[in-house]
Amino acid sequence: MREVTIGIGGAAGDGLDKSGDTLAKTASRLGLYIYAYNSYQSVIRGGHIWLRVRLGEEKVHSHGDHLNLLIALNQDSIERHAPEVLPGGACIYNSDKLKLDPTLLRDDVLTVPLPVAALTKPFGKVLPVMQNTVALGAMIFLVSLDFDAAASVFEDTFKHKGQAIVDQNVHIARAGYEYAQENFVPLGYEWDFTRVRRPFITGNEAMAIGAVTAGCKFYSAYPMTPASSILHWMASHADRCGVVVKQCEDELAVINMAIGAGHAGARAMCGTSGGGFALMTEAIGQAGMIEAPVVIVEVQRGGPSTGVPTKTEQADLNQVFGASQGDYPRAIIAPTDTTDCFYTTVEAFNLAEKYQLPVIIVSDLLVSEHPETIEADALRNDVPIERGEIVTSWPESNGEYKRYAFTKSGISPRALPGTAGTVYVAASDDHDEGGILISDVFTSPPVRRKVQEKRMRKLDALLLDLKPPVLEGEADADVTLIGWGSTSGVIREAIRNLAEEGIRANQLQIKYLYPFHVKEVSEILRNCKKTVCVEANYTGQFARHLRAETGITVDDHILKYDCEPFEPHHIVQQVKDILAGRARSTDLTQDEAREMAYHYIRTRLGETLRPGRINNAEGDGFDERVWNVEIVSRDGGEKRGELIIGVETGSTYLWLPTD
Repeated sequence: MREVTIGIGGAAGDGLDKSGDTLAKTASRLGLYIYAYNSYQSVIRGGHIWLRVRLGEEKVHSHGDHLNLLIALNQDSIERHAPEVLPGGACIYNSDKLKLDPTLLRDDVLTVPLPVAALTKPFGKVLPVMQNTVALGAMIFLVSLDFDAAASVFEDTFKHKGQAIVDQNVHIARAGYEYAQENFVPLGYEWDFTRVRRPFITGNEAMAIGAVTAGCKFYSAYPMTPASSILHWMASHADRCGVVVKQCEDELAVINMAIGAGHAGARAMCGTSGGGFALMTEAIGQAGMIEAPVVIVEVQRGGPSTGVPTKTEQADLNQVFGASQGDYPRAIIAPTDTTDCFYTTVEAFNLAEKYQLPVIIVSDLLVSEHPETIEADALRNDVPIERGEIVTSWPESNGEYKRYAFTKSGISPRALPGTAGTVYVAASDDHDEGGILISDVFTSPPVRRKVQEKRMRKLDALLLDLKPPVLEGEADADVTLIGWGSTSGVIREAIRNLAEEGIRANQLQIKYLYPFHVKEVSEILRNCKKTVCVEANYTGQFARHLRAETGITVDDHILKYDCEPFEPHHIVQQVKDILAGRARSTDLTQDEAREMAYHYIRTRLGETLRPGRINNAEGDGFDERVWNVEIVSRDGGEKRGELIIGVETGSTYLWLPTD
């Protein structure tokens, strides 16, 4: 498959998002598939932002693990990412402001210095961010994309600002394109452009679209990364889609408003991340008690506490399972990709109303925020709508209306507030069939037993509505990779890469976390040769859940908890180590030592230094081996000191300046 991965590095405020969007839309209009991932920080200006955009003629399922072309918008990005560019690739930068030390590059990497000031001079005084546009033009030439497609993207992006702004962007991009054309040769990509246009959206956008398609009429949220973009989409489309959107003062109000709307008959949803979900948990139990339908989206990020707000993790599973006190019926679903976010949300609304319970969608920053192309017909508007047993009238001849009637299915007749003859109490205290409390003078152990059995009985039928997971790949593979949620795509690509090395692997991806398909999953895993659970947390939370539900302990784990998503090579290498019986180390690698040195420099030494040579040595007096990181000046490369970092602990033991 022909593909290319382009990285754009800079600081917050450098316009990376717009540049990446222009690149992605250009490629999409040419019929290429795109998968992008932006590693960003919770700052408005500064820091280090690293955006990767992967283009391919066939569907790509992750941002990959290679870099073919770098667009460096600042010096930091040159130093951090130029060494990653593979042979045959290129590094584009503004030569008026930045310098590229050739020793940073691998062999056969093309350097593309752009005289941005000279190229933009014919267009008068321009903003510094226009260096991005020059670089985009050069990149389009080097990877053999179609400039006219990019011009059409500029037209659509800036037409609201007037034709002069559109023309300026097109002309400046063309200047970069023509400069590259005159001074460099293309990198050799030969594309088969189908020009089939595909939507380029994120998982959060897909969930928002899925919600309105399913008939959502109420959405509440408090802005919290990485769930905020659901609120942004809902707010900007509220009038057109007929959705009441409430930005609340806190997550306590968020969940109670959503439950109230669901109780009143509106299809209601709310969204948050782990910290906000912690505040919602008691109210979610209330929704289970009063049997109110509501959908809650929990988008995981690095934790605990405030944690790492703009990074990804899969470490909220225990919290979601433990939401609220006591036993109560609910569904917990983890969408696996962008398209699945849409259909999962539709399904969540149907399950919530059909079974009169809260449904929790567990996403994470990766699946929620990364944009990718999906097929043009992937999202449909003719989705099924199931509202369950709603009573529209209750004549006296029916006798007493029992909102919580003890039925064999566990599903009781639901009347919306205002329905004649259906007055009842919906309380957070437990109750009998008619809603009379059993928590005070009318306490009754048999009633409590039966009402609890009635509520929990709904899960039996609910499970039958959920599609069981299936094993993907050869049944007699050497190893079975088990994942949940967002790891689906990267596991799929890792399996393909393993096959190229002669290792046969298959995949079991779990979407429905609760209730759990115990029988089906157990039957699959009992026939697997070796099982490995892949998840982005420290403790293997899903593997524990799997053992609790099935009694099956996986043979090994592949865990990642640095708050960056898996790349295929992370899985491939660890699978090879597991099959070979090799011990896996958590020691700091040389690349990680370099990154830690950058952190130390930026937080303590300023902007004029960078890491130089790195060597591994005995750590006299430190009780472990150490990395000796030479710290050099950015301008001339002169040694300014040495940083000593522990290989095992990662401790920055000493900074030894030369003067």
